[in-house]
This record gives sequence, C-alpha cells and structure tokens, in this order.
Amino acid sequence: MASADLQDELNCSICLSIYTDPVTLRCGHNFCRVCIDRALDTQDGSGVYTCPDCREMFQKRPLLYRSIALRNIAEHFHSTQPERTETVIFCTHCAQSSVPAIKSCLLCKVSLCHKHLRIHSKSAGHVLVDLTTSPENRKCSIHKKSLEYYCTEDKTCICVACTLAKEHKGHHVEPLDGASEKKKENLRNFLKKLTSKRQETEKSVKSLKEQRTEIHNKAAGVTGRVTALFSDIRRKLEKLEKTILTEISSWEKEVSLSVSNVIHQLEMKKDGLYSKILYMEELCNMTDPVTLLQEQESSRDDFCDTEDGDNERHEKQVHAVGDLDEGLISETLHTGLSEIIKGVKRGIHVQEPTNILLDINTAGNYIHISVDLKTATQLQINQNRSNILQRFQCNQVLSTKSFASGQHYWEVETSKSGNLRVGMCYPSIDRRGYQSWIGDNKKSWCLRRWYYSNSSQYSVMYDSKVIQLPHKFSCHKLRIYLDYEAGQLSFYELGEPIRHLYTFTATFTEPLHAALCIWKDGFIKITG
Repeated sequence: MASADLQDELNCSICLSIYTDPVTLRCGHNFCRVCIDRALDTQDGSGVYTCPDCREMFQKRPLLYRSIALRNIAEHFHSTQPERTETVIFCTHCAQSSVPAIKSCLLCKVSLCHKHLRIHSKSAGHVLVDLTTSPENRKCSIHKKSLEYYCTEDKTCICVACTLAKEHKGHHVEPLDGASEKKKENLRNFLKKLTSKRQETEKSVKSLKEQRTEIHNKAAGVTGRVTALFSDIRRKLEKLEKTILTEISSWEKEVSLSVSNVIHQLEMKKDGLYSKILYMEELCNMTDPVTLLQEQESSRDDFCDTEDGDNERHEKQVHAVGDLDEGLISETLHTGLSEIIKGVKRGIHVQEPTNILLDINTAGNYIHISVDLKTATQLQINQNRSNILQRFQCNQVLSTKSFASGQHYWEVETSKSGNLRVGMCYPSIDRRGYQSWIGDNKKSWCLRRWYYSNSSQYSVMYDSKVIQLPHKFSCHKLRIYLDYEAGQLSFYELGEPIRHLYTFTATFTEPLHAALCIWKDGFIKITG
C-alpha cells in the first residue's frame, strides 16, 4: 500500500507515469520536462501561460528548475519495481468469465469485448479507441475531457473545452479522425518519397558496386597483362644476356687456349735454351783446343735453332684468334633489345602522340608562328596579317586538325616565364571580344599557368569559372589527353614523376581543336 501511495506521489499529472527528468515551476508543481514543454508549447502566442495543476498564470514562459532530488527518488523507485509483463485486458461487462476486450470507451471508462461492443452506445460522447489500460492518457490534461479535436496551428490534440479556451481561440481545429487521416496521407506521401529515394539510393549503390567490380576487373586484367609482359621481358633479357656472355666466354676460352699452347711451346723452348746455355758454358771452360773445336762444329746446327723469328711466329699464332668483336656484341645487344621493345608494343597498346600543326589563319596578330607550324611566340610587334573571320583578335591560335572521335594526346614545351593557356575548343568559338579566350566560354576547356610574386600557379577554366589547383609549377612540359567518346580532357605535367593535374568531363557536341593562348613574352612549342 505504501508503495502504491509513493507511486502516486511520483506520477506526473500530465502523462500519469513516473517522472522522467522532473522539473519544477515557480508555483512548486512538478512535471516531466517533455510533458510541461509540450503543455507550454500549446500556450505559445496566447500572451499568458498557466500551470496545468494550479492554473497559476505567468506573463512570460516560466522557467523550469531541475529537481535533482525528485529525479533520484523516481529513478530509485522505478529500479526497485518488478518488471511488468504484458497485461491482458478483459471485458468490463463479462463479470462471470474472462473475455478479452477489443476496444475501450473513454466516456464510460470501460473495456468492451466484441459482443458488448455491438450493443454499446454509438452517440457522439462515446469515444471508442484502441484497447488501453490508461484511458486517462486519451483525456485533456487540463480539462480532463476526451481528446476529440486537433489544433493544426499548435499541432496538438485538444478537447471540446480547449476549443473555447483563449489558448486556441481563432485557431483552425479538426476532428481527430479527419486530422489523423490527413496526417496518414502526408505520411503515406512522405513514405512514398522515402521509398522512391531508397530505391534510387539502392540503384546508385548497385551502380557503384558494379563500377567498383568493373574497376577491379579492369585493374586485375591490366595487372595480369603487365605482369606477364614484364615476365616475358625478364625472360628475353636473361636470354639475351646469356647469349652475349656466352659469346664473350667463348672468345675468352679460345684466346686462353691459344695463349696456353704458345706458353707451353715457349716453356719447352726455354728449357732447351737453358740446356744449351749450360753446354756452351762448359765449352767455354775447356782448355783443350782440339776438343773445343771439334765440339763446336758438331753443335752448330743445334745452335741455329735458337735464331730469332720463333717469337714472332708465336705472337702471330695468338693474334690469329682475333680480338673480341665488341661491335658484334653491341649489334647483338641492340637487335635483341629492339625485338624486346617490339614485343612490348605488341603486348600492350602504346599510343603515339598526335601530329599537331598550328593554323596561321587563326593566329592573332601579336603571335609569331614558326616555319614548321609547331611554335607560337608572343611578340610586341603587330604581324599585320589579313583580317579574316577565323582570326583571333587576342593572342591565341588553333590547330589545323580537329578531333571528332577516338583517343589522342599531344605535348607542349613552354617558356620559363610568361602566362599561358593550353586546351581544346570547338571551331564555333568566338574570335572577337572577351568571350573568345579559351576557358572564358562554354565552348572551350583549358589549363592556365599564371605567374605572380615570382611564382606560378596552375588553374583550370571553363565558362569563366576558375578552379585553383594545389600543384606548384615544377617543369616546362605538359601533356593534353583527349578521349572524345568518354567525354574526358586531361592535363598532365611531364616531370619526375609525371603528375595528373586535372580532368574535365563533358559531352562533346562538336569536333575539338587544340588551342594555345600566350602573353607576356612567352612561347609554347608543340613537341609531340
């Protein structure tokens, strides 16, 4: 009993449940923070606020004071209560047997089974709602009457008395059923939009997954081809190395064998000469003239064998083998490497640069075009060319060739100083005025290099919109790559290593010409 009394003291008078984050008004009454906030929200705009319990009035929205002690008591009490299992609500009129109820009447405060529901009064005062153990929750916290209407301005459920109160005076109110149907319709429409967005999101996720799989498969395919290509290159290089080293080794062995033979012959000759020297020394030491003279005559022929000429013959024998033919080795190496390079080109597509020539008929009068139509240089002297329609008034020039399909690239070398723009454009680009500069219209795309404060900065331009790039200028060579069907125009800096600067994505509707723009005494040279 004490526990029930304590629970009554800990129940919020608005939601009739144990306090959650309790707060206190200046009048001393306690409420859940969420409950009192909602009650005060309904009173916004009325010019006065009242306490739901004592009806004390406040000219301004009253401050809410946290009740820490009450919160601790409520939490402790809630934690000591046994967990409630789902309660089966029985029909109030079926006293003799336990028949489950299916509806509750807020006016009668009874629960009804299917049988008693059929005979229950259907008058306006009897509000039938889904089964509930707390019909009080369906009543106005202020007037204790059934909630029958919905205030569209305050977005809250109200009773009949509320419609007459000044808090809702002049507000548009609707019956709960009508308002509920409207909200359901809005929710259904919102659900439809959410479902559509979810389907679009699923479609995007599916597309991205397919794209990721395609990227993975493409990378795997290229990786496999490159791996196989390098394996083949290593195999061929090893074979070429083995061939050349074998040739060098064979020459070395042949020369070494010849030299060894000559050395052996000379060693034998040396031993023979040593014996003769000893014999001659012995003769020189003889004292008997007759014996000496007789010995000299018999050894003269042998002595003749020591005459000069043998050494030259031996040297010729060595030189007959020949020197190492480094020219042949170099030719073998060059031929082998050439075959390997041809194999590389067959194994993987190696695109050659497109031959770009400048159209002097489009060049501005302060640009000099070289004889080979490859270099554009900005000058201070007017070239006084004929004033034809296709000629630019600005320092700009187009290529003679245009591209309406396929993949192409070309490279340029630039001066160390000078501002420039490099890109591509449609032939229908203006030739007069500000809109004729590449990048300053919807018919051209360019990479711009701009010098300021002794440094340079890259940016890209389309339709006069400038995107600054984080890359600092590091070399004087650029590559422009076009994939017409894919709608991609890419720019690269050909330093060490090669850097990708930016890629435009568009749907090209006309052929594209290469375009150069330069000023401040610079030049651009097409190198590939």
